[in-house]
Amino acid sequence: MASVGPRPGTAPEPAAGMLLVASPALLDPNFADAVVLVLDADSDGAVGVVLNRPSPVPVAEVLAGWGEVVAEPEVLFQGGPVGPEGALAVGLLKAGIEPPVGFRPVHAALGVLDLDTPVELVAGGLDGLRIFAGYAGWGAGQVEAEIEEGSWYVVPGTAADVFRADPTDLWREVLRRQPGELAWQATRPVDPDLN
Repeated sequence: MASVGPRPGTAPEPAAGMLLVASPALLDPNFADAVVLVLDADSDGAVGVVLNRPSPVPVAEVLAGWGEVVAEPEVLFQGGPVGPEGALAVGLLKAGIEPPVGFRPVHAALGVLDLDTPVELVAGGLDGLRIFAGYAGWGAGQVEAEIEEGSWYVVPGTAADVFRADPTDLWREVLRRQPGELAWQATRPVDPDLN
């Protein structure tokens, strides 16, 4: 069977705002069927958060005041295997609003928000906020090597991907909107051997 997706050496580079979508070849349980928003990528490595792993823990139970500001569902998301005891917030600025104190732009209107910022300073200025427990991180050249070996597809992301109320089918929907053969991956069964 011919490989699907970019040929070795032709894969796009990961960059802030792009998505890393796990390919069927990626067997690591931390990332199987994951969609990762890249927050930063440079020669030192890459950092991102998994968008499609909501936890059962309400944000309000862990971070007082933030539960009223986050997008539905109002739960913590499992951002990745690194630092799961820490929290990282990704926000979407409203159009025409100046970034509040503690907001670091990542791509377009998306940014990372310092959770030490008082809630009242950001509550009216965001169109969306999601809080992640932990993050995904790669050292220098590591994510590029994983992309080259076919573990990840690198595709454009949208703000809607980050703030979906139900991220259950995010993996399939992101692949479905891709051009060419990559869209076919969205139709693969969970266990191709049963087909």
